[in-house]
Amino acid sequence: MKPVLQVRALKKFFPVYGGFLSHVVGQVRAVDEVSFDIFEGETLGLVGESGCGKTTVGRMTIRLIEATSGQALFEGQDLFQLSPQELSAVRPRMQIIFQDPYSSLNPRFTVERIVGEAMLIHNRANRMNLKEKVGEVLEKVGLSSRYMKRYPHEFSGGQRQRIGIARALALDPRYLACDEPVSALDVSIQAQIINLLQALQEETRISMLFISHDLNVVRHLSHRTAVMYLGKIVEMAPTPVLNREAAHPYTWALLAAKPELDPKKKTVHVPLKGDVPSPLNPPSGCHFHPRCPEAMEQCKTRPPRMVELSKGHFVSCHLYGD
Repeated sequence: MKPVLQVRALKKFFPVYGGFLSHVVGQVRAVDEVSFDIFEGETLGLVGESGCGKTTVGRMTIRLIEATSGQALFEGQDLFQLSPQELSAVRPRMQIIFQDPYSSLNPRFTVERIVGEAMLIHNRANRMNLKEKVGEVLEKVGLSSRYMKRYPHEFSGGQRQRIGIARALALDPRYLACDEPVSALDVSIQAQIINLLQALQEETRISMLFISHDLNVVRHLSHRTAVMYLGKIVEMAPTPVLNREAAHPYTWALLAAKPELDPKKKTVHVPLKGDVPSPLNPPSGCHFHPRCPEAMEQCKTRPPRMVELSKGHFVSCHLYGD
């Protein structure tokens, strides 16, 4: 099966300016050599601490942010090589759900305009049938079509996120980047949104990149999970395998820090030293070595390569081969 999205050696460095003439004095290595595939009807979970580059990756996969180098092949087309006209033709097939369901919605627009504007721009509806089309999308995400004349401030957080999902689904996309879509919501509302995304995926076979720092949410929703640390993917595996046979010391720490639903189940604490280093000046060798309880001398000087431990289970660590 051919992937819907292929990301290859993706990099994003943000320049840092300083000095009297504000010249470039450094670069923030937000994303550094990230590669993965997402297949039809699949959800890839992307997890890691705040500041590791998850959101930047998600936005680059739909070209909301330009890459420093690398490729993002959507249905075989490199998004970063498309002209503005070609990109406009591709846009309806890839959409994003933002983290904050309030700031991502224009407070001056009604729900009808928020959801229906893209339909008009891309000729998926006209003025005559717009209300009908918007109503269908709202009903699909569990909102009444009676709400379309209301404004964002008249809804709860969960309802606003449903509006954001409706806007993303209005053009029947094939790929959806979900940037922590439930992190700002109550636990009960989180479950509703996750179940909604699962139902929509079963119905439409949409592919999703689900960005989150909550491993319990990712375990419930994702088919495969990739773990990021300081701009790099350090481990990737089918989600059940990752939760059962995690190989990278950083993944061990993330799983140990995950809230356990069973109060009788004991978790093993994995000690980590210090804080996350700055992406402006990442450590040499393996970026994780200053905090790693298993660090060896070679970790300080030589970057590890990605190795396959079992089918679909990849890890970048000197504990597993040279």
